[in-house]
Amino acid sequence: MAARKSKTPLEAPAADDAGADAPAPSFEQAIEQLAGIVEQLEGGELPLEQSLALFERGILLARSSQAQLDRAEKRVEQLLGFDASGKPIVEELDTSE
Repeated sequence: MAARKSKTPLEAPAADDAGADAPAPSFEQAIEQLAGIVEQLEGGELPLEQSLALFERGILLARSSQAQLDRAEKRVEQLLGFDASGKPIVEELDTSE
C-alpha cells in the first residue's frame, strides 16, 4: 500500500519548533497548507503522532486565517462606514498589523 503524496508534501513540525519564530504565512499560503494537511489526514496512512501534529498545525493555520479575515472585514467596514447623517466616516487605518 503506497503512501499518497500531496503536491506539496508537508512535514509535521516537531513539538518544540511548532511555535518557532517563523513568520505567519499569508492567507493564501495558509489555505494552501491547510488543503495539503487535509489531503494527508484524509489519506489515513500517517502514524497517530504525525496525524496529531498535522492536525495541530491545521488548527493554528485555521485560526491565523480567521484572524486575517476578521482584520480584512474590519478594514472594509471602516472604509464603507457612514455616520447618522449619511456622510462617510473617515478614519486612519492601522496598517501596523
